[in-house]
Amino acid sequence: MRPLVSIAAVVLVSSVLVGCDAKDKVTGPDPDKAADALAAALATGDFADVALADDQTPTAVDADYAEVVDGLGDLTPTVTAGGVEEDGDTATATLAWVWPVAGDEWSYTTDVTMTKVDDEWQVPWSRALVEPSLRKATVLDATPIGGSRGDIIGNRGTALVTDRDVVRFGIDRGKVPAAQAAASARELARLVGIDPTAYAKRVVASGDKAFVEAITLRKEDVPVDVAQQYFRIKGGVGIPGQLPLAPSRDFALPILGTVGDVTAEMIKDHPDTYEVGDLAGLSGLQARYDEQLQGVDGAVVHAVGSDGMERELYRVEPQQGKPLDITLDLQRQTAAEAALAGVGPASALVAVRPSDGAILAAANGAGTDGYNVATYGQAAPGSTFKTVSSLALLRAGLKPGTVVPCTSRIVVDGKPFENYDDYPSSGLGNIPLRSAVANSCNTAFISQAGKVSDGSLAAAAASLGLGVDHDLGFPAYFGQVPAPKSQTEAAADLIGQGGILASPMAMATVMASIQSGKTVVPRLVKSVKVSVPDGVEPLTAGEAAALRQMLRGVVTSGSGRGLLDVPGPPVIAKTGTAEFERNGKTLTHAWMVAAQGDLAVAVYVDEGSSGSGTAGPILEQFLRAAR
Repeated sequence: MRPLVSIAAVVLVSSVLVGCDAKDKVTGPDPDKAADALAAALATGDFADVALADDQTPTAVDADYAEVVDGLGDLTPTVTAGGVEEDGDTATATLAWVWPVAGDEWSYTTDVTMTKVDDEWQVPWSRALVEPSLRKATVLDATPIGGSRGDIIGNRGTALVTDRDVVRFGIDRGKVPAAQAAASARELARLVGIDPTAYAKRVVASGDKAFVEAITLRKEDVPVDVAQQYFRIKGGVGIPGQLPLAPSRDFALPILGTVGDVTAEMIKDHPDTYEVGDLAGLSGLQARYDEQLQGVDGAVVHAVGSDGMERELYRVEPQQGKPLDITLDLQRQTAAEAALAGVGPASALVAVRPSDGAILAAANGAGTDGYNVATYGQAAPGSTFKTVSSLALLRAGLKPGTVVPCTSRIVVDGKPFENYDDYPSSGLGNIPLRSAVANSCNTAFISQAGKVSDGSLAAAAASLGLGVDHDLGFPAYFGQVPAPKSQTEAAADLIGQGGILASPMAMATVMASIQSGKTVVPRLVKSVKVSVPDGVEPLTAGEAAALRQMLRGVVTSGSGRGLLDVPGPPVIAKTGTAEFERNGKTLTHAWMVAAQGDLAVAVYVDEGSSGSGTAGPILEQFLRAAR
């Protein structure tokens, strides 16, 4: 039988249990929730859900908080509350802050002591809640520190593109009354030589405190009148700075490219990479290797007092971009551009080092209008291609002394071919192949067309580095030697016309291969590995020696005699012209290629009288200067 329990005992136990449960449930306001609400408010800047002490209002605290963090821009913190300790009517909590600064995290803690008033925990607002060292009138400010762009390094470790001093001229809207801004803009525009109307519109449309740039000039290029007058214009300022620049404005410009403000299209296409105000490569190597060259910005956070005094709180050091090593040589590039300086039509000069294929110069004349003819131009090489045709004939069994007929005229499938207008009459008749090369006899080469089998001309070109594509890490055209569509085209191919095309770089490579005695693959970007493609028939020592012998004859007794007295090792060369049609007129490209010591050069002029007369003096000037 179960024992009896008195009703009084049951009632007593029940009363005790009910009393304990009520005590657990009725504990008052929760300080943890109050701390969490404060942390959320500090992360968002909205204090509507925070019980504030001392008659402070959420609106007033919102405004004060905004003033504190305004200088941090769009940085958004993460704030978490923890370690809440309650002691009667007070509770202390620790607030953990994390700010994302320049790819890093600025972290620290602040403390808050809350007071329980009636049924809520009240928070006393102060700026020290945001950062423990802040005082009543102190604010935070973050300033970016630009990461320097990587240099472009040339031959011998010379910095070709590096930070150089510039001056940015413009109007500071904060220093000129709004009514006078347009007039000041037009005055400055006329002084620095830009469109006054367009610049004035930009200035008027800008903010009241904006700096509106008119032009950026290299420090050494600032005209005297600009330096003496810009500051006399109301609001006119000149801000010194640095930009990644080459030694001169046009130095290897189509190759190296430019750096400037990112475009709206770049920001749209790569929002995670670029933002307004960034500098980036806009063309050439600067654009192709922008990711490598681009520096990483750092930042510094200051506490700024009402007197403007700054106290550093946190710093992220910027990272410099990685340099890009290339083979261009400062001296030879400068010499190449000087040699092209007075040339009106489009022109180019490329110099290659035969021993390793390094492109030491790739210059474009002013007539190219910024187009990279040097490494990417496409034109018929004319008689400079007889270097390739000669190799094909050597492989067909001919020797430098083999006699070939040089006639004044030859007809192939109804198409007449002649020599150039000034061909020496003494060079006509049955002559050795070496003389046909020296004097550039078209008919002699065409007469041997039957000995050049299908594909052998293209194979000879490939052995000399022409017509075989490679990825060199920059825009490069190696030329083409397509299968001829007719006997007439096959004949024209032998003298560098028909379907034959080449760039100046390709023809410099041909000469480099002959000079070195092996197939040369040009290179410009050192990190891009190059090699001779599979299937290319190697150039033999005997073939190279025979070619050098014949091309030396061009200088000693042929169309390249202008190079005979150039100081230094013996020069080998070949001249060439190629006819083409433009606007109903028959014009000629002028070419000359040469090699001396460990240097191979090609010169191209879009419109010229002859290879020796137009391209020859340019090549000679370069060889004399590039020693």
